[in-house]
Amino acid sequence: QVQLVESGGGLVQAGDSLTLSCAASGRSISFYAMGWFRQAPGKEREFVAAISWSGGNTYYTDSVKGRFTISRDNAKNTWYLQMNSLKPEDTADYYCAAKFMLSGGSYYYADVYDNWGQGTQVTVSS
Repeated sequence: QVQLVESGGGLVQAGDSLTLSCAASGRSISFYAMGWFRQAPGKEREFVAAISWSGGNTYYTDSVKGRFTISRDNAKNTWYLQMNSLKPEDTADYYCAAKFMLSGGSYYYADVYDNWGQGTQVTVSS
């Protein structure tokens, strides 16, 4: 198992940028795929972005394509989500999740991941 801790959330204005971090401990993340999910008040948790364990493939939900960038730094045992041009509809609790050696087309599904962080809140004001 790997323990995950998110950070970097906050209150920003529309158009601003934030970078979320997901720091892992307990094991090296080198062979872990990672996903970012978010949950807005009163809504279900939704997929935001994912990165393969090799780092060679990234996946995004349509609403964040071109604005968000997921990345990983294995040396720091940390994943990142760079969020640019934030919109009020991006307001949510953001969660990172990890799965050892995840591959195939399963990156989009929360049930696939078995390691989760506690979440960090992002609020975008208009």
